[in-house]
Amino acid sequence: MGILNVTPDSFSDGGQCSEPSVAISHAHHMVADGADIIDIGAESTRPYGGAQPVSYIDEVSRLSPVVGAVVGLGRPCSIDTLKAQTAAWALDQGVSILNDVWGLQGDPDMAKLAAQRGTPVVCMHNRRSVDPDIDIVADALTFFGRTLEIAGQAGIAREQIVLDPGIGFGKTPEQSIACIAHFAEFKTFGLPLLLGSSRKRFIASVAPSEPGDRIGGSLASMLHGVRHGADIVRVHDVAETVQALRVDAALQGQRS
Repeated sequence: MGILNVTPDSFSDGGQCSEPSVAISHAHHMVADGADIIDIGAESTRPYGGAQPVSYIDEVSRLSPVVGAVVGLGRPCSIDTLKAQTAAWALDQGVSILNDVWGLQGDPDMAKLAAQRGTPVVCMHNRRSVDPDIDIVADALTFFGRTLEIAGQAGIAREQIVLDPGIGFGKTPEQSIACIAHFAEFKTFGLPLLLGSSRKRFIASVAPSEPGDRIGGSLASMLHGVRHGADIVRVHDVAETVQALRVDAALQGQRS
């Protein structure tokens, strides 16, 4: 899953794809580099805080010059949004996956929308505040249990749900590392898993670096995640990730 942020304030690439022509060109490059899904977002959710709320009108104004062209590239597209209203608009434009950073526990209309449209939905674990003293893996498992209750009550087919532990969201760097280290525990639900560790701050807690200089740490975390059950990786650096995963798969194939 390649990340396409048409935002001015995303933590890693804010402003880089604000111009529609640049955003569309970047999507072309990600597809050419091997992205299977393009995740489009127009409101930063900045996992470390500081994101500015965006109105529905402003969000759609950022998306409208871009979404149709990106959908036209022939890859499934997901909409990364907090708002069911924005998600519904994106589905009408041909986007085919919802990516909800509040795991159906934010906007109450998100679950209804996913059920009505029969749309796959990525449900991410999140917290309103950081608590360094909790068992974050247990917290995420409890959260996902509630998400699945909401999904079932809304009528979302279980096979349409993907779970995302939400690396960096409502977590200390150490807790983010714990979620990746214990990634296999999230397979307990028998559902596909997404790992979004690309360029996240936990990398700098181990190896001090700025977001654009965290490709090595991103790849290390993703290889671990894939070996322990990740079905989708959400990344900024598509070509490097595809190369790493292909080489790792070849090595694993030789070993077996």
